[in-house]
Amino acid sequence: MTATRATSATSATSASNATTVQSESAVLPGEGGITGALSDKFWRNPKLLLILMLTPPALWLGIIYLGSLFALLAQSFFSIDEFSGLVQYELTLKTYGELFRPANLDIIIRTVSMAAIVTLAAACVAFPIGYFAARYARGKWKALFYIGVMLPLWSSYLVKVYAWKLILAKEGILTWIFTKLHLTWLLEAWLAIPIIGGYSLSVSYTGTFLVFLYVWLPFMVLPVQAALERVPGSFIEASGDLGATPGQTFRHVIFPLALPGIVAGSIFTFSLTLGDYIIPQIVGSSRLFIGQAVYAQQGTAGNIPLAAAFTVVPMVIMGFYLWGAKRMGAFDAL
Repeated sequence: MTATRATSATSATSASNATTVQSESAVLPGEGGITGALSDKFWRNPKLLLILMLTPPALWLGIIYLGSLFALLAQSFFSIDEFSGLVQYELTLKTYGELFRPANLDIIIRTVSMAAIVTLAAACVAFPIGYFAARYARGKWKALFYIGVMLPLWSSYLVKVYAWKLILAKEGILTWIFTKLHLTWLLEAWLAIPIIGGYSLSVSYTGTFLVFLYVWLPFMVLPVQAALERVPGSFIEASGDLGATPGQTFRHVIFPLALPGIVAGSIFTFSLTLGDYIIPQIVGSSRLFIGQAVYAQQGTAGNIPLAAAFTVVPMVIMGFYLWGAKRMGAFDAL
């Protein structure tokens, strides 16, 4: 009986080993031919397979992105012949010198100022929203918060801009609300201000600012809320226990810890405003921003070098901005 059991156990072990060998032979690559040799090499060195798979997209991105970037930089060092209108392929800084002409410098200052104001306003609006969501919203209310913040991003960018053009128009709903509240005089007084006013909100810098703020606000709210989530409640309680007022707690505890999130959000709002073309084209006055200047120079004027030089301006500005943001720890809040 014992011998029979031993024989059965031996047979079972042999069958198990045979099954294992068959499964391994099914998994392991074959040995024959070039295909088998390559399969065996990739099987033994998976990093080589990963490099081989990543090489084509890396080359594609390198050629398309970096290639176009270097081509753009090269064009900015050329100039255009004022008599023939043809590009002169000789290295020069003449085109960059044209950026300091009063008209072109005014475009740069206008764009940077608008980007800075939109970023500051977005931070002021996003902070209380993010603080409420981080400290008080729980469960389904936090889910509703995320849906409310993300919902504008789900609709078409152009649809939102054209909708705001109708809202801000002379016969739009905003003017109708001011009329019903008997505040037409206030709207007219605001539009009479030389720089920020205009015929209506839809053709003024105020309208451009409002649309920028609405479109880019979610990109500020989410990083700020994420940074405020990381502020320990015990720090706030300890500040109160030590006799600090709510204002002192905000200045010395909450704001410094939330600052990386604010800077992280400003990276999006500032850069997106700096390079946007559509919003100033649809909503706003006839004065150009950098995006419009690039389009006008390469399209109507045919001055490719000047258009390239205009394009380099926001790239340089954002380079310094990102360097400062990194030093402030903004990337940790993304």
